[in-house]
Amino acid sequence: ESPQAEYDSRKQGIILFRKLSNPPNSTTNSTTMGKGGRASVPVTEPIQSSSSKDGHWVSPYNPLDPKAPKLPSKGEIKAVIPKECFERSYVHSMYFVARDTAWAAGCAYIAYQTLSTDVPSNLLSMDALTWFLGWNTYAFWMGCILTGHWVLAHECGHGAFSPSQTFNDIWGFIMHQALLVPYFAWQYTHAKHHRRTNNTVDGESHVPNTRDEMGVDEKLERHSGYAVIHEAMGDGPFAMFQVFAHLVIGWPLYLMGLASTGRLGQDGKKLDDGDIIDHYRPWSKMFPAKLKLKITLSTLGVIAAWVGIYKACVEYGTLPVTLWYIGPLMWNQAWLVLYT
Repeated sequence: ESPQAEYDSRKQGIILFRKLSNPPNSTTNSTTMGKGGRASVPVTEPIQSSSSKDGHWVSPYNPLDPKAPKLPSKGEIKAVIPKECFERSYVHSMYFVARDTAWAAGCAYIAYQTLSTDVPSNLLSMDALTWFLGWNTYAFWMGCILTGHWVLAHECGHGAFSPSQTFNDIWGFIMHQALLVPYFAWQYTHAKHHRRTNNTVDGESHVPNTRDEMGVDEKLERHSGYAVIHEAMGDGPFAMFQVFAHLVIGWPLYLMGLASTGRLGQDGKKLDDGDIIDHYRPWSKMFPAKLKLKITLSTLGVIAAWVGIYKACVEYGTLPVTLWYIGPLMWNQAWLVLYT
């Protein structure tokens, strides 16, 4: 592709981005783009935003308005993305796996050379402070590094890691299972999360709560749940409680089907009261029957990881395993919830 063609392709990408930021009028312009060839890209004309009577921002775009400008289709968006963005490389992706693994090994080596898993005898001493800060520093940075592996496994689940989905699934399974993630189960629900983002009925992961679930009645009075907790605690403490709930226990609760899941089974039927759609049972209403084998493999992988953790605790002690593995894992899980 010539430099001029590449320039034109990137220019049209900028035009489309501006269109998404400010819905355009119907004027269009046809030009050469990336992988999709030729396509029509509307010329952007900004629409002024407005505010409601109480001062809240109101979007200028109303999709129900018959005169609303047409938004680009996924095909049109894809057409303006440079074709090299769709190229997947075994070597390039495995480089990142090797790089992040080397960083993890280096971080572990530094901790091994400078820290002890033995608790200092005097908990009020400088040695105790150094021990506490040292292990927390290790947990933070190792958690950041392992988030790299988590994201690489995420790309495997999306099929972006390499041209081969079998290759993707093998490496995604290894990296996610090592971080206690049921790879195939999450792969399915995460795809649904993208298809149904913020859908209050059929969404998945970070599904918005309904008024009743928040504990607010028709008169907007608080009678139970989060609403009562918020009123009792106040804004500041409740915010801290929310941070803890999301970043510390949110991810395990989600995988167990106890928080932030959808309200429909895979068959489209509303869940019965008390139904739990977790990521571990092959017969969970979350998954179609054809995925039973893959869900079983994922669950067995998580069980195997926990067995390994248990054996390590028996041989080396619970505290060393917590310091070396559980601490970084908690930071890793906090990061993935935060950026999701």
